Parts: sequence; C-alpha cells; structure tokens
Amino acid sequence: KVKDGAATDTNTPQLLKSANADINLPAAPKDGSQVRTVEIESAKQTPAVGQSATRVDARAHGLGRTEYIDDMTWPNQLHAKVKRAEVAHARIKSIDVSEAMKMPGVKATLVGSEIPVNSFGPSLQDQPMLCADKVHHVGDPVAAVAAETEQQCIEALKKIKVEYELLKPIFDPIAAMEEGAVQVHDGKSNIYASKKIKKGDVEKAFADADHIFEDNFRTQMIEHIPMEPHASAATWDVNGRLLVWSSLGRITLGRADLSRILQIPYNKIRVTATIVGGNFGGKNELTVEPILALLSQKTERPVRHVYTREDEFISSTTRHPFHMSYKTGIMNDGKIVARKIRIICDGGAYCSWSETTMGKGCILAAGPYNIDNLEVEAFAVYTNKVMTGAMRGFGAPQVCFAYESHMDDMADALGLGSLEIRMKNAFHEGSSSPTGQQLASVAVRESLEMATKRMGWED
Repeated sequence: KVKDGAATDTNTPQLLKSANADINLPAAPKDGSQVRTVEIESAKQTPAVGQSATRVDARAHGLGRTEYIDDMTWPNQLHAKVKRAEVAHARIKSIDVSEAMKMPGVKATLVGSEIPVNSFGPSLQDQPMLCADKVHHVGDPVAAVAAETEQQCIEALKKIKVEYELLKPIFDPIAAMEEGAVQVHDGKSNIYASKKIKKGDVEKAFADADHIFEDNFRTQMIEHIPMEPHASAATWDVNGRLLVWSSLGRITLGRADLSRILQIPYNKIRVTATIVGGNFGGKNELTVEPILALLSQKTERPVRHVYTREDEFISSTTRHPFHMSYKTGIMNDGKIVARKIRIICDGGAYCSWSETTMGKGCILAAGPYNIDNLEVEAFAVYTNKVMTGAMRGFGAPQVCFAYESHMDDMADALGLGSLEIRMKNAFHEGSSSPTGQQLASVAVRESLEMATKRMGWED
C-alpha cells in the first residue's frame, strides 16, 4: 500500500528496501517525489508462510494409488535374486552356477568375475558388487540369477555351489584395533579413518578442576526398516542406453557409480528416481543396480529386483554403533573446564559413509557447550559385521546420547539441577565451536528456557 505518494511504477527495474520491512519491493522512479512509507501484507508477499498447502502426492498416497517399483511391471520382465555368503569371513575357492542355469525358468546367472569394475563405495571403493575372492560378512553377495518368476530364482539360488576357505572373523571393533588382530580386508590395519580435534590445554585444565568424571557409553547397530525395501529395475534401449529405475535416494551418485562399474559413458545411462517408501539415509548408495544391468544385457530383457525383509537386515546399511569414553573436568559450580573424548566407530565390513559419520560425530561430541579445553579423537574400524552407512543424523544421535547422559550424571553427583548445569555451559551468541568456528544465531539457552517453561519443568 502506498501512502502520501503516487502509485509505484512496477515497470522500473530498480529495487528499494522498505523502511518498515526487510524486503525488496519495486521502486518508484527517482523523479524527486516525496519519501513513501510501505506496508506489507505478509500473506500476499510470501503466500507459503503461515498458509496451509496440500502435498501434491497426498491424494495418491491416501487412496493407495501410489506406484512403487514393486507395483511396476515391464513387458517381458524377468525377476532377479542374489545369493548371500552366509559366512562372516572366508576366501572363495570356487563358485559353480552350472546347475542353477539348468533350473526351470532361469535365463541368466552372474558372478563377480563378469563385472567390469567389481568395486564401489561413496568414500572408499572397498565393496564388491558380487564377491569374487573373499567375503567379509554374512550378507555379502556372491552370485545372482534372473528367471521368469521370483520362486524360480529362489530355487535356482539353492543350486549355486560356493566353496569357501573359512577365516576367523572379528566382531569387536576395540579388539579389531589391536596389533595382530584379524584383518577384515587384506591390509596392515582395520583402522581406515581417524580424526582428532584439540583446543586449549586439556591436561592443565584437568589438574585445576575441582572434580573429574569419567564414563563409557555405547550405542547399538540399527536397521532403517523402511516400509518399502530396496527395489530397482534395469533394461537397455535399442540405442544401447542403460535405463534404470531405483528407490535410490542419490541418483546422481548412483549414475556415476554405474558408469564407473560398467565402464560405459555417463551420458549412456538414465536413472529414474521412483517414489520412495521410506529412506532415512539407508537408500543413499547402490545395491544391485549394476547386477540388474548386466543380467538385462545378457538376457535382452528388463530385470527387476526387490529386497526381502531378510535382505534388508543382512545386506543393507545400518546405523554405526559407537563406543565412546568421556572424561570431564568440572568446577564445584558446574562450569566445565575440560573434556577428553575417544570414539570408536564400528564401520562393519565396508566404509560406506563411515568417514563422514565419524567426522561429524567427532566435531559434535562435546555437545552444545562452551568448553575451552577439549580433545577428541575418533577412529573408523572394520569388523566382519553387516556394513554401516548413512542414517538420520550422521553420527550426531550417538554422541548426543553420550554427552547428555554424562551431563545428567555429573549434575546428580554435584547436587545440581540438570537444567542448571546446561544453562551454565550452553553455547551463546559468539561462542566458539570445537573446530574454532564462531557461532551466530545461537538460541540454545532461549530454547531451553522456553521449553522448560511450557512443560512446567520447575513444578
């Protein structure tokens, strides 16, 4: 609305910041006209804010008409299944698929030696699509079949003969770090990533502290369990281009992996992201897409694969278990002066997103608290367990459980309120993070005050 002046010339390309609102509006011509006051009707200026909006997919979901990959079919389609290792650690001496090929309905089989580049991974390329030399956990894939029906695939898998040389597995990440421990991958160490953060003089601050508290915390491995399991399909068009449909959450990364694994140009691959029935981070990387591409190439027919719930538990990524030790120096009034943290991230059989998860966990391990003297070290370690990967929070939920439990324990021991100890140490505007970042727009204390007031904490 324009007061005391002529109407705005909306054709003028200049923008003028309103005196009464931090927003850009069309400006009046600079013709010497008087200064104007502008009032904004917020609902018209930003119609999405504070308004009710209908999701474009709500009706289809509500009526049960949403199509997931398991609802889709392709003309002349085949089904695929993957044989799992069922042993935690072993060398593969031989794989015989000859009897499987004789089974009714079977059109093709695939083993690791047939894959052009048999490795992948978002950080380290340490994971085979189909194991050819060695298996590292029970859910490792060793062979695949394509057949007319899923049941024919299941029966064919039983006929695949894999001869193993069993190796001793290691499941404890702490033991896996020791010198002389069983090596999950043939190398010098099971530790494949580490990070360290230092700030101030931790040992001197410990010496000056009134109290020292130490404790250990551990979190478990968690499976995402999406309503829709991993699913994908692949075929080739008449021009030799690979067409893939997948519940994969990061299709651009998947497309790049497909190009590298199959050794075909990036522009010869089209990946279509279908509607995803739950992800939570668990669908961030490839599962069987390259396998389906090769089976489709062999049979010249579309091939589809849908994980069973058992497949989800033994062969998809899970949340990283963390082993965490905390040592905190604190004064009588509850002020934290020093903290030392050690994190061991159990990465399972392959790296996946462990480097990122470990790094973020390391940075966030001290919590949202001002601690001038801090030392954090973290390690990502291989074990012969189901691989770990992305899951909501990337290392934050694990360390949050540890540092907040630690805060409560210290508050109880010192006779302080759990809110009091947090308010005394919480970040504020201008606080410095463990890595030296000066923080802005910090509302930890205000959020605590508002939340405790609304829930009647003091009562």
